[in-house]
Amino acid sequence: MSKNFCNWVLMVSVGLTVTSFAAAGPGYKVKTTYKVGGEGGWDYLTADANARRLYISRGTHVIVLDLDSGKNVGDVPDTAGVHGIALAPELGRGFSSNGREGTVTIFDMKTLAPIGAKVKVGENPDAILFDPATKRVFTFNGRSRDSTAIAATDGKVLATIKLDGKPEFAVSDLKGEIFVNIEDKSEIEAIDPNKLEVIAKWPLAPCTEPSGLAMDRKNRRLFVGCDNKMMAVVDADSGKVLATPAIGEGVDATAFDEETGLAFASCGQDGVLTVVKEESPSKFSVAETVPTEKGARTMALDAKTHSVYTVTAKFGPRPAATADNPHPRPPILPDSFVVMVVGK
Repeated sequence: MSKNFCNWVLMVSVGLTVTSFAAAGPGYKVKTTYKVGGEGGWDYLTADANARRLYISRGTHVIVLDLDSGKNVGDVPDTAGVHGIALAPELGRGFSSNGREGTVTIFDMKTLAPIGAKVKVGENPDAILFDPATKRVFTFNGRSRDSTAIAATDGKVLATIKLDGKPEFAVSDLKGEIFVNIEDKSEIEAIDPNKLEVIAKWPLAPCTEPSGLAMDRKNRRLFVGCDNKMMAVVDADSGKVLATPAIGEGVDATAFDEETGLAFASCGQDGVLTVVKEESPSKFSVAETVPTEKGARTMALDAKTHSVYTVTAKFGPRPAATADNPHPRPPILPDSFVVMVVGK
């Protein structure tokens, strides 16, 4: 074998190795599973990276876990039909959207004890967020198709903002603008949190039935989880859909990691976490698809460790459909609820 041929083989081998490393994904996997148990369903999760706490909605209450150990550190009681949890660390206050009774519970972030009476908002409040720029809390009310603005400092209701349809998740740019998905219209609406009014409406086609919403605030990009197995990447200034990378089925939540440039979509039907790489503000690609478990449809990002927390449980056989309940959900098996930590 000639020396030149040997050199050529070595160069090809090195080139293939470099290419394989370049093509490798970020390397996420399920690292740890916390067995939590308990009864009831769940919805949104909220991670407090600084205080190392994970807030999980559990039907009639909010359970609070230590992010690092999975140990239960407390509970926010009496939150009937709770969907979401918003945190205002600078005020020491947390807020839960209690969908079944159309209220918000304000609680102390240290003691988890309720502060004052519940705040009456719109019908079936779902997503909830705290906007630091205005120190206001916004609920997004599915049945009444509006948003309730609350002063975070004293719980006073400031306004009801009429929306174009059924709101799902929302996100703040922290500079005076809030964005919310309108699920039944497949659009995004932009809200001015100071003036308390809608300032823009953008169609999301080809995305349908948007749910999860996250934001790259530096590059002004919105990441929308869509029911038709895609993540719509949207320019937050023009509303233009820039890309639609493929994701798993059954997405309910999305997140964006400012440090790594990775966007995540938790897809409960397929039982996967899709990881999308922001290669540049105009180029997005699927970096990897991480197996989780069926039912793991919501999640929270730990901004310090870059891990993703998602939850699920074991399910029994689906009941037969009836006229009153044509799409019955399978029952959750007792004490099977778990938290999965997805990281590197």
